[in-house]
Amino acid sequence: MKSKGTVYLVGAGPGDAGLLTLRGAELLRRAEVVICDALVNAELLRLAPSSAEIIARGNHKRDGGLTQEQLTELMLTRARDGKTVVRLKGGDPFIFGRGGEEAEMLAAEKIPFEVVPGVSSVVAAANYAGIPLTHRAHCSSFTVFTGHSDSADEQTALRYEQIAKIPGTKVVLMGMDNLADWTKSLIAHGMNPDTPVAVVHRGTTGRQKSAAGTLATIARLAAQEKISPPAITIVGDVVKLRGKLNWFESKPLFGKRIVVTRRPEQAGNFAQRLAELGADVLEVPTIKLAHPTERDAIIDCLLELNSYDWFIFTSANGVTAFFDMFFKRFQDLREIGGARIAAVGPATAAKLRELHLQVDLQPEEFTGKKIAAAFMKYQNIENVKMCLLRAEVANQDLPDALEEMGAIVDDIAIYKTVAETEDRTGAGARLLAEGADWVTFTSSSTVEHFHARFDLPKLMKQFPQLKLASIGPETTNNIVALGLKPTLEAKEHTTDGLIAALLKATKT
Repeated sequence: MKSKGTVYLVGAGPGDAGLLTLRGAELLRRAEVVICDALVNAELLRLAPSSAEIIARGNHKRDGGLTQEQLTELMLTRARDGKTVVRLKGGDPFIFGRGGEEAEMLAAEKIPFEVVPGVSSVVAAANYAGIPLTHRAHCSSFTVFTGHSDSADEQTALRYEQIAKIPGTKVVLMGMDNLADWTKSLIAHGMNPDTPVAVVHRGTTGRQKSAAGTLATIARLAAQEKISPPAITIVGDVVKLRGKLNWFESKPLFGKRIVVTRRPEQAGNFAQRLAELGADVLEVPTIKLAHPTERDAIIDCLLELNSYDWFIFTSANGVTAFFDMFFKRFQDLREIGGARIAAVGPATAAKLRELHLQVDLQPEEFTGKKIAAAFMKYQNIENVKMCLLRAEVANQDLPDALEEMGAIVDDIAIYKTVAETEDRTGAGARLLAEGADWVTFTSSSTVEHFHARFDLPKLMKQFPQLKLASIGPETTNNIVALGLKPTLEAKEHTTDGLIAALLKATKT
């Protein structure tokens, strides 16, 4: 008899991917099946193995997504099949998430399960809106309730006459649809109409939107600001502190939706830094790496490593691709020989240092002629044999410039970039539906493949506010070839330089 799998009811947190617990991340990395709710940050799905089955709920009210009953049945079925199932739920599974009901069902079916707590929007969204739920000068308690309980059920119906009398802060989840009704009920049962109130939409994310008023005015203000579910409402004097403590919405890129087109393996730090600056980041990778079309040159290179005076790496991708092949043939890093190593860009140099390889030359500018000039400052390169390891389709400026100075250059394609069309997190669909403020391009190939997938000129006509950010001249050339002009080009041709340029552009 086949053994049953285990189901993990994992709290995904309130929206900020960084608020997922370590235990939750660990379980996602070994999940065979991931069943996630509509409000879960889809970027968390990148933690799951590529082989994992992803079952996303969607919004069943709006787009015909799966119902709670269908999700529960899928969870039970996959567990009976012996799978490791991660049931990813927004916030905390046991706080208005129906996690208790799902756990009861698993217990009844004798399916092993574990509940992993998550950071609830109750505290997190208030925090990101600059509102402490308790404060010595204001209150020492808070009460949480839902704004759409089943009033026909005597056991769960809300008793506003009692809630109105409870001291301290009140936090209301799922209360936007009935905001006018329950605020009036609290006033009718004795609460001061001037009690401060704030609503926070999609708290902790780059899409966060807030409005503050009073019990008497908040419904009108929220409608004016077009604040819709999902949102929480905070009622109490602590809302007054928002003006001083609103740290998240004060970030320099807050409210800006920025598209990152790098591969996920490379985008991580770049996307994280943008998010830390308050941006709503859409990771829409447009390329992935594949083996080059011809591999004979790589084989020849590996056979004559000791004949080279220099190895030149122009990207971190090239470092990864080369050493993946190198270690399939050799067991000892010393087999690389005594050649010097040049790295174009700090990310490339950092990747080499991870292998404990010394970088002898790191040109400060990344155009072909500038790199060649940096070599000439280092030494006379006439008759110096160089192995240039880079992408299959690449600009000829660098090898041409080196050869003009007398170098002997083997220009070897160590990998090629191909189109990435999978939209595992739904970020691509969201871009097409909602647009963005910026699209960042970090290489010529990201421009090429992004355009092939989304038709960049057409996308810019559809969303006139969309602006383009280029990491450097070669990337800009590919944008210009489409009849477009980037709004900015980084002075320093790195992701740090790109972020600095974005920060400067958003200030003006």
